Amino acid sequence: LNMHRTTRIKITELNPHLMCVLCGGYFIDATTIIECLHSFCKMCIVRYLETSKYCPICDVQVHKTKPLLNIRSDKTLQDIVYKLVPGLFKNEMKRRRDFYAEHPVDASNGTNEDRGEVADEDKRIITDDEIISLSIEFFDQSRYACIKNTWKWKIVDKQSKDQVANKRYLQCPAAMTVMHLRKFLRSKMDIPNTYQVEVMYEDEPLKDYYTLMDIAYIYTWRRNGPLPLKYRVRPNCKKMKVSHAQQEGQNSASRSGQESDSASDKAGSPAGAPSTSSSLPSPGTPAHGSTVNGTPTATAPSPSRPFTQFCGGNGGKPRKVSLNGSSTSSG
Repeated sequence: LNMHRTTRIKITELNPHLMCVLCGGYFIDATTIIECLHSFCKMCIVRYLETSKYCPICDVQVHKTKPLLNIRSDKTLQDIVYKLVPGLFKNEMKRRRDFYAEHPVDASNGTNEDRGEVADEDKRIITDDEIISLSIEFFDQSRYACIKNTWKWKIVDKQSKDQVANKRYLQCPAAMTVMHLRKFLRSKMDIPNTYQVEVMYEDEPLKDYYTLMDIAYIYTWRRNGPLPLKYRVRPNCKKMKVSHAQQEGQNSASRSGQESDSASDKAGSPAGAPSTSSSLPSPGTPAHGSTVNGTPTATAPSPSRPFTQFCGGNGGKPRKVSLNGSSTSSG
């Protein structure tokens, strides 16, 4: 169980892996020595190797004569630093633009990123206060199976119009969690607590603590459209399973007690006496609304109760949809 437990750690715990030992700041243009794989800021390690041929951390020889030949730019590490440290990328790009505004002669050399002209959308760096556009629609298992099978594309094309009609669009902060989105869906559609709401990306359920920024990074959202999310509504079976398990345990215990009592009665009673154990209900088919040892049995909620869907383009009038996502009545 401990292997699959998820814990949240502070950024300060990762600082030793994200900071340059030469300047004491976060990596900027992270550069790695290929001999020992220690990383530094590009400017820091270049200046250091002008007077030394050894690694500042482990003292391994970088190169006998030209140490700059054995260092490489580490784009992956730099992207990790930009994504983990809030505001670092935006501040660094602003600092570069300000520098080249004061020194226009040097602006002709280097890339757009070197001059600070790379937008967040191109770099795919998302901030907590950024507004993310997302789409939410009902998850149809049969429709998703058709998409996976290439020979059923015609069926998908026929359903595409209905799929677009049931899709809703939202604008939310990047720091909003899946739990907040579930609560919004439950409130908007008037879903009772006897049902659970799951938010999904494609066919994979999302954790409650995931933020929209986490989802965008995990599933490599390219900003070429709204973040596509899905949802589904299912009966909350946990309480039902527990109640049925308790009922079966009570039934089996009472049945064994009754059988032992009836067996002892049979030994000292006439053969024609009726058995009291025959009046007990079967644990496999409990009677609805019946009581076992004074405890009422649980009954499954009716799945036919309609929910109020999002207000669409019908003048704000709610529409009723059933659990399978199909409309039952419209205002």
